[in-house]
Amino acid sequence: MQEHLKLYEDKMEKSLDVLLDEYASIRAGRANPHVLDRLRIDYYGTPTPIQQVGNVTVPEARMIVIQPWEKSLLKEIEKAILVSDLGINPTNDGNVIRLVFPELTEERRKDLAKDVKKKGEGAKVAIRNIRRDAMDSIKKMEKAGDISEDDLKQGEEKIQKITDKMIEKVDKAIETKTKEIMTV
Repeated sequence: MQEHLKLYEDKMEKSLDVLLDEYASIRAGRANPHVLDRLRIDYYGTPTPIQQVGNVTVPEARMIVIQPWEKSLLKEIEKAILVSDLGINPTNDGNVIRLVFPELTEERRKDLAKDVKKKGEGAKVAIRNIRRDAMDSIKKMEKAGDISEDDLKQGEEKIQKITDKMIEKVDKAIETKTKEIMTV
């Protein structure tokens, strides 16, 4: 029963990790190299993350510099950034690509905050679905006679406690990211 509950707790943790990864790629006015995490370029026929084909540095608060190890990749990287949803025009000087992040407008900050909340709600729904699956699973175990009615009640309480803890972590993540975005 304990390992059974651990399985569902791990699934909930994964939902939280996915949310935190999504939050890392949302820019909040400051340049963050994680905004490039989802971008891939064609490197000898293989989709490859930009961080694996050059140096990505943040020399200033609102600038990212990408220095590819091969100059032939400059155009590929530039193209990947232009077609992405970053909304930033790269500057290519023949050696490096510079991404200058403009200050976020108040309206854009509010849109990002709404997006953060929406993603957080999605994570909560995923966690609640996992709770439902866990509850169904232990009810089936009880019906099959594998566990007693007391074990069922205990299991349900433990699942609810785990769910509450995860929802609390999601709420904290939403609050932290929203505060980061709204800070000018």
